[in-house]
Amino acid sequence: MDPIRLVLISTSAVISLMLLIEWNQYSNEINKQQTAFYADAIEQTAPQSTSTTAPALDGGIPSVSTPQKDLTLPISEGDSYTLNTDALELVITANGGDIVSASLPKFPVRIDTPNQPFRLLENNALRRYVAQSGLIGRDGIDTSNNRARYVSQGVSTNPDGSKTLTLAWAGNQTSALRVYKLFTAYDERYDVDVTFDIVNDSNSVMSVTSFAQLKRDNTEAPDGSVGLGVSPYLGGALTQPDQRYTKLKFSDLDDEPFSKNLPAGWVAILQHYFVSAWIPSQTATHDFFASRLRNGDNVIGYKNAATEISPGDSAAISQTLYIGPKDQVILATLAENLDLVIDYGWLWWLAQPLFWLLTLIQQFVINWGLSIIILTLIIKLVFFQLSAASYKSMAKMRTVQPKIQSIRDQYAEDKAKQQQAMMELWKKEKINPMGGCLPMLVQMPVFIALYWVLLESVELRHAPFMLWIDDLSAMDPYFILPILMGISMWLMQRLNPAPPDPIQAKVMMYMPIAFTFLMMWFPSGLVLYWLCNNLLSFGQQYVITKQIERAAAR
Repeated sequence: MDPIRLVLISTSAVISLMLLIEWNQYSNEINKQQTAFYADAIEQTAPQSTSTTAPALDGGIPSVSTPQKDLTLPISEGDSYTLNTDALELVITANGGDIVSASLPKFPVRIDTPNQPFRLLENNALRRYVAQSGLIGRDGIDTSNNRARYVSQGVSTNPDGSKTLTLAWAGNQTSALRVYKLFTAYDERYDVDVTFDIVNDSNSVMSVTSFAQLKRDNTEAPDGSVGLGVSPYLGGALTQPDQRYTKLKFSDLDDEPFSKNLPAGWVAILQHYFVSAWIPSQTATHDFFASRLRNGDNVIGYKNAATEISPGDSAAISQTLYIGPKDQVILATLAENLDLVIDYGWLWWLAQPLFWLLTLIQQFVINWGLSIIILTLIIKLVFFQLSAASYKSMAKMRTVQPKIQSIRDQYAEDKAKQQQAMMELWKKEKINPMGGCLPMLVQMPVFIALYWVLLESVELRHAPFMLWIDDLSAMDPYFILPILMGISMWLMQRLNPAPPDPIQAKVMMYMPIAFTFLMMWFPSGLVLYWLCNNLLSFGQQYVITKQIERAAAR
């Protein structure tokens, strides 16, 4: 190459890289400003008062026979109460006892703002995402015009260290039905027990129907994008006896609302790394529903069967609300199939053992980046012989490239004879032209499954590696890993036989450049995986290629 041209290309590449780094730093600064603005907006719009004055209401609530599109369930913006543990900071409204804010102190919004917890549930000018529950039916206290108003009886600490916020229905003094709504939260845990304690002081049987639901608007998840518009699933999900994991996309709910009576089960709303889920009694059946409301919000929940309470008797209706990270170990203990909200796609049966092995390695090396490297090495060892067969086939193709080119030149005007001559050459040299592809295709499901493991694992969120990589879930701020990955792709291409088609050859030549730019905006943990895989593949292919070339030269 002309030296002057080489200098110009090198200078342009360096300047482009410097501009990308500068743009990335500018983007980070903008993100910090947006985070600060976001926090201010939350503080300005979140309910602050803890008085017992009933705020104004803004609509009806569901009844047992109400169509799903009318399940508006107003959200109070007035008085509220708090319940805090090491793992959760909850804000609960006096009207309705809805959880309108849930922050996760162990998960900061950004790695450089450790004191600002990530807020999963919220109800403010930026986003509406809340958990609601109540009592409807013949004698229910949540009517079509009013939500039940509760008065706090304080937060108590239980013998096991958990904390319980007890809310008393304000109508207890004037009604023959006494209702208490209890929220019990635990340190180091993200599940909250929500219980209705109901006492019937009347002379007749009282009937109530409990419900629980999650309501969310259509805003993007604040922790959702993983680069270049690639975003994990944001929407609803539930489980069914004949379908362990059913996605209910928000975009489909308007035309395809869901309504079915199912045993046990759960309902959830998923986003990147985090999930909220209502879990009813696992020994009863429930009426599950999901729909798009008239105001555009999406709702997913369930109604329990009516509870009949005899005169002078009492009843307790309990359910569990999970608000936290997608931790499949914890979720699996709460309800059957709930761990499937860690969405590995159709290759989940491969991804789950890969995740188990990744976490096992991390317990020894105490570094998720090193765990990714070791896991990639283990996978390469498992497929060592299969990869060797592929690389041997490609190496043999390289050794006969001059003969292939001679055949193309000799039969340039006769494609049939050219193909026949090629077949004879491959038969003579004992080369299978598909031998380099088939072994790689067998390995692809494993690599795709590992890709989704790294994409979905909340354990990698804000997890440091070494040197400049302080967050494996974020892009490389200096683009070093993507550039190294691109170089590794280029080195691998140098070992492969040249494509017969000139246009295909040019496409392959530019492939490392395209992948380098693509990977610049991907989480560094994913890029680290691809880089390690490429380097290990290059090393194995290089050794095999040189061995075959030396044997052919004798």
